Amino acid sequence: MPTNIHFGTSGWRAIVADEFTLPNIRRAVTGIARYVAKQPGDHRILVGRDPRFMGEMFVDEAARLLADHAVVPEVIPEAAPTPAIAYAVRQRKTSGAINFTASHNPPEYNGIKFSTPDGAPALPEVTKQIEAEIVALGDTPVPPSRHEGKFSQVDVKPDYLKRLAELVDLKAIAKAGLKVVVDPFWGAGRGYALPLLNAHGVSAASVHDYRDVLFGGHAPEPDDPLLGDCKAKMRETGAALGIASDGDADRFGIVDSDGTFIQPNYVIALLFDYLVESRGWRNGVAKSVATTNLINALAEHHKVSLYETPVGFKYIGELINQDKIAIGGEESAGLTIRGHVPEKDGILAGLLVAEMVSVRGKSLGEQLNALFAKVGSYFPVRENFHLTAEAKDKFTEKLKRDPAELAGRKVSKVVRTDGLKLIFDDGSWVCYRLSGTEPVVRAYTEARSKEDSARLTKAAERWVTEEL
Repeated sequence: MPTNIHFGTSGWRAIVADEFTLPNIRRAVTGIARYVAKQPGDHRILVGRDPRFMGEMFVDEAARLLADHAVVPEVIPEAAPTPAIAYAVRQRKTSGAINFTASHNPPEYNGIKFSTPDGAPALPEVTKQIEAEIVALGDTPVPPSRHEGKFSQVDVKPDYLKRLAELVDLKAIAKAGLKVVVDPFWGAGRGYALPLLNAHGVSAASVHDYRDVLFGGHAPEPDDPLLGDCKAKMRETGAALGIASDGDADRFGIVDSDGTFIQPNYVIALLFDYLVESRGWRNGVAKSVATTNLINALAEHHKVSLYETPVGFKYIGELINQDKIAIGGEESAGLTIRGHVPEKDGILAGLLVAEMVSVRGKSLGEQLNALFAKVGSYFPVRENFHLTAEAKDKFTEKLKRDPAELAGRKVSKVVRTDGLKLIFDDGSWVCYRLSGTEPVVRAYTEARSKEDSARLTKAAERWVTEEL
């Protein structure tokens, strides 16, 4: 029987040779091709990839299948960042893009992400139509394409780097003498931030700047436990900042001058405050329901409209397209800014942080303390719990109930923008959400002190595990 291909928060992902197989790739791409062929326009699709195993073959297969359905493929021959592909969609006015990537997932995964003509991740109304086209194929396998496979190729790097140089004050970084370490995590961000910084006179070094389809033997996720080599390089070179990106360079990881990892919640808040200060942008800010309320406090402080969205960057992308926000971000290390693509951009995030540190002349820790002094302290935490199929079914049922309290804390408000969010009388909160790409439940908590954060995190964990 065919695999039930489902496009989650950021496309369809699966384990290679398990569900991510050529027969299933053919079904998914054919579903996309059938959808695109029914839309207005000249039906051109960019086809790209991150550096994962067999990516070149998957791109070739997809291009042939698109051509079979009278959709013209434009092939990106080298691994390319997701935001660079998104920018190319907009610049070249294509019907969208197919990107073979599993983002930050472990190396045994791959995936297909479809972007619409605005460069944004496809919204649910689009992915549902694609899924319907896949179902309509029935049980008969899609045969391999016999197309000759001679397609036009596109280099997305030059235009994207030019745009980054317009969005970031690289001269200010060079003038400040800031030393930076770039960690592309063996991913699609290789050859982007480092040469751009060097070309503008910034002293920058790198680690993991070569292809490794196994990403060092772990997920290409720029999170604190995996940034040891970046921190070591910072000490070696005397760098004051480390900027990292994940497998497809849509997520970021930031290391402060003293080796402290600055969690994405705080990076988004700091950049929001900085963009209001440096650009004068006050048209709005967006955050997912699981992202820190420090952004809420800053929005109130700056008298800026706040938009709270479900998890999934496509919702923030819509607000960028409508020019309703100066910046939008998710606690899972995704952000973009006004005038840029409606897609996460980990490379841009790192460069903007470098600009902010250079212009303000203070470390990120110092800037965060100043932010807390201005609007109060916030301590967000995220924990992941892996579930068996049986446990996931039980917890899914549990999430349908509205608890009146959690570990003695009275629930003052229940929010179901995405998952289950419980807000307590003192403003602390916990949010539970089943991942759309992994067999995981995520528990997000936030309190106003470190001590209360520890207590709330334990209570949130018990609520997950007590009946499983």
